[in-house]
Amino acid sequence: MSQRVILFNKPYGVLSQFTDKGTERSTRPTLSGYIGAPGFYPAGRLDRDSEGLMVLTDHGPLQARIANPKYKLAKTYLVQVEGTPDEAALAALRKGVTLKDGPTRPAQADLTDAPADLWPRDPPVRFRKSVPDTWLKITISEGRNRQIRRMTAHVGLPTLRLIRLQVGDWKLNQLRPGAWRYASATGA
Repeated sequence: MSQRVILFNKPYGVLSQFTDKGTERSTRPTLSGYIGAPGFYPAGRLDRDSEGLMVLTDHGPLQARIANPKYKLAKTYLVQVEGTPDEAALAALRKGVTLKDGPTRPAQADLTDAPADLWPRDPPVRFRKSVPDTWLKITISEGRNRQIRRMTAHVGLPTLRLIRLQVGDWKLNQLRPGAWRYASATGA
């Protein structure tokens, strides 16, 4: 059986599923508005208010390997936070923090510059003039519900914008929001 893979840059506000299981009158955008290739399923989720790389595949075992936390597949995010992290906040993220559902695995967390080629978000992020914002690059090897947002909030840095850049060896690269492409099943 084939192991076809699609890489998709999920825009802000799009559900990471092909149908909206909300109310009957719900008109929230879904993957079906962007990806017309039949037989593909998301390997993992990305919150509606998050952006960036989603990996989809037509191969169940590959989908499970990507999505299941026991395989510890690394996921890298570009995170805009409110405030300026001190070394203690970064050290806490790197050590792992204890959330309501238990301790997280250690993360890689580093300050980074805002990317020069970053697309604008629609709607724009709300800023407070009196509070600076900072960009972080965070890599985790698990995928709990809203984990990055909860981790940054735990260290006093609410997340303003969250963009997934990489899942395992698959990278977003220059894929623009709403665009997708086929990729190798190995991520190379």
